[in-house]
Amino acid sequence: MITGLDHIAIAVPDLAKGIERFCKDFGLTLQGTEAVAEAQTETAFLHIDNTQIELIHPIDQQGPVQKYLDKRGGGIHHLCFSTDNIEEDMKTLTAIGYEFIHPTPQPGAHNTLVNFIHPKTTDGILIEIAQKLK
Repeated sequence: MITGLDHIAIAVPDLAKGIERFCKDFGLTLQGTEAVAEAQTETAFLHIDNTQIELIHPIDQQGPVQKYLDKRGGGIHHLCFSTDNIEEDMKTLTAIGYEFIHPTPQPGAHNTLVNFIHPKTTDGILIEIAQKLK
């Protein structure tokens, strides 16, 4: 079951500048950075009450985030909802017409399993669901 908003992801062309902007200008706290090889991204998580901002930047100018930046420039990339059972939520959402990008959950940042709902089934919004592993 979906349990909350985990984070809002923002694609940035320069991760260091993005971190500086959100920490210095807006007073958020950097929780850390992490490379996610499977997604070809480097991430930075910034804490804000009850959720997080995730800055995402392509590793070696490759992968889907680079394609996003090339097409649209920086900006909001996706919303991520927390789930306590990603496989059950995938079954439920698929049964009512949503299409997932991957057939099974994939490894994500911060020890999670994740999958994305294709934007063609959500009126253009890329939605991620994430389950924290124990």
